[in-house]
Amino acid sequence: MTPPRTPQIPVVVLAGFLGSGKTTLLNHLLRNRAGTRIGVIVNDFGAIEIDAMTVSGQVGSTVSLGNGCLCCAVDASELDTFLETLTRPSARLDVIVIEASGLAEPQELVRMLLASENPHILYGGLVEVVDAAEFGRTRQRHPEIDRHLAVADLVVLNKTDRVGEAERERLRAAVAELSGPAAVISAVHGRIDPELLFDPALRPDHEDKVRQLTFEDLLREEAPDGHEGHDDHLHASYESVDFTSDIPMDPRRFMEFLDSRPDGLYRIKGFVDFGAGDRDNSYALHAVGRFLRFVPRPWARGEQRLTQLVMIGAGIDAAALSAGLAACRADGAERADEPGRADEPGRADEPGRADAADVERAMWGVLRYVQEQAPEPEAFDAHETADPREAAAEA
Repeated sequence: MTPPRTPQIPVVVLAGFLGSGKTTLLNHLLRNRAGTRIGVIVNDFGAIEIDAMTVSGQVGSTVSLGNGCLCCAVDASELDTFLETLTRPSARLDVIVIEASGLAEPQELVRMLLASENPHILYGGLVEVVDAAEFGRTRQRHPEIDRHLAVADLVVLNKTDRVGEAERERLRAAVAELSGPAAVISAVHGRIDPELLFDPALRPDHEDKVRQLTFEDLLREEAPDGHEGHDDHLHASYESVDFTSDIPMDPRRFMEFLDSRPDGLYRIKGFVDFGAGDRDNSYALHAVGRFLRFVPRPWARGEQRLTQLVMIGAGIDAAALSAGLAACRADGAERADEPGRADEPGRADEPGRADAADVERAMWGVLRYVQEQAPEPEAFDAHETADPREAAAEA
């Protein structure tokens, strides 16, 4: 199995009722993308102000936002067509954000993404934006918001500066009850840390050393109310937990950990070493909300065999998560700094080491969530994929 030359592109759905602040949040992401190339799909028919440029919301229009960003205005029937365009290698995008219409059913967009035959996209989560000041009235006019919150992976309680502290906590509790395991974070003017939604792109030095002043630069300097210059504090609304182990993970325990991950844990990313479960591959892990996927990747020659994970969420117990992962390490497994010892004669019979059949059975839980790697761009053949959310529901 050969790793793809280009990774799959996460597709994030940004939803919320009219006036909740979706466009403001999207503009914030574009201003603070730190070189990440963003493709924007607007599922609406109105006018939208993006990155200091007015984009006409006519169906089928594609507008360059400059410096690697694109904006497409589409209706739902054209979604796959534009995803195919935006995932071509020539577009060089790192993430795609779909801004849903304020009256759209976000679960339908999610369903379309999960059913898509485009092998170059990866579901990046449903983000539901809620207007804190209008939440009660919005629920009265649009009771379907309860349904939207129930399928969200991340809820942004926006405009919290317009309510008092006691009301803010009451709203947060109400939204958390409706959204179940989703992470809930508070925001003002849609300002959230972009790293909640996507990883900063790493570019060759020459791409950023010499370039013209962009809209991104101007917007940072001319941001209203002086707040955009303080985005380094946005991480205060969530927690990030790092975990590294040079001892392989027990696949059965690790899947039990993932199946019982706590409410508020929004993203898990990284690589897992399952040791004897698969000595040939490291497993890239992508989890957002309850969506879960593994992609096997062959170990490089001489590569240190480690499990390295980052967990991101709101209201999570960092110490408990670290302890839970530590408990997933395999009993009696050799450390990464002892290569080859498991293959020495007689070691398979030592106490505490599972026999081959048991190890194979333990990997079944992992393999249910494995996706084969995307084909090369020149072999862009669609193939049918299973709905990962159905697999998650069955687990």
